[in-house]
Formats: sequence, structure tokens, C-alpha cells
Amino acid sequence: MEYILLFIAAVFVNNVVLSQFLGICPFLGVSKKISTAIGMTGAVTFVIILATIVTYLIQKSILDPFNIGFMQTIVFILVIAALVQMVEIILKKVSPSLYQALGVFLPLITTNCCVLGVAIQVIQKDFTLLESVVYSGSIAIGFGLALTLFAGIREQLELVRIPKGMQGTPIALVVAGLLALAFMGFQGIC
Repeated sequence: MEYILLFIAAVFVNNVVLSQFLGICPFLGVSKKISTAIGMTGAVTFVIILATIVTYLIQKSILDPFNIGFMQTIVFILVIAALVQMVEIILKKVSPSLYQALGVFLPLITTNCCVLGVAIQVIQKDFTLLESVVYSGSIAIGFGLALTLFAGIREQLELVRIPKGMQGTPIALVVAGLLALAFMGFQGIC
């Protein structure tokens, strides 16, 4: 039951994009088409879960025992950068079209504060390794849900007449705000 509550809280109540405001760059940048949003979700999910596992193990086996916790941020950033490079190489070989569609946003996963934020949060919340994996997977699902919903709405906005001053980024920010308000409705669940 504890893992189910952790899942629901991470996906809906504490949605990383709409509640914690982490990962906004890919949220706004890759959300023009649902197919691209789903591809980004897959890449971010893989990186978040793998980065959480690796950084958790590094924290517990190296940084904590040697009392060098002050190196946490630098070490975590290096680990995340290496993992993103690995994802980029794999995507280039496996799915060149998705690699091309993600474009500049794929390397930006390295600087996606969502990935680093989750890795640091699991340490701060003193989760076990299993709780960390459940939490990071749930956060990734929440990120994907928000990104895909936003992409679907933006695709529909292309079919509607929008005043010239609201086209593009302004209407995207209004929609993002409305989505954040909608997700705030889940606050009483957990």
C-alpha cells in the first residue's frame, strides 16, 4: 500500500513539472507533437530511473562512508551526463527518426533539473533503493503524463483561431498554468 501511495503522490499530487516546476525546458520545448513528447518521455524515464539507481548507490557506498557528501551535486551531474550520452548513442543507432525529432532537447536532458532533482530528493527523503526506484519511475510517469497532455492540447490549439498576440509561447504558458491548476485538484488525495 505504501508503494501505491508513493506512486499516486509522485504522479498526480507532486507532479514534477506542474507542482515542483522541474523539467520546464523540455516541457515547453518538446510538447508541440505527441509523438515527440512520447519519445522524450521514454528517454527521460530511462535516464531518471537509471540515474536514481546509480546515484543512490554512489551516495550510499562512496559519498556517505567517506564523509564527502559535499561532492553530491558534482558527482550526480557527471553521472547524469554520462547516462544521457549513453542514451543519445543508443537512440542514434536504434531510432534515427526519434533522435532527429528530439534534436537539441536530447542533450538538454543532461541539464534537465528534473533528473538531478529526483536523484537528490530520494537521498533527502531517505528512501530505500526500492522506494527510490518506485519514486523515480512514478516521477517519470508523471512527467510523461504532463508532457503528453500538454502536447495533445497544443496540437489541438493549432486547429483553433487564437488572437495574434496570444499565439505561440503566450498561449502555451496559459495552458500550462491551467494544467497546473487542474493537477492541484489532486492535493487532497494523499
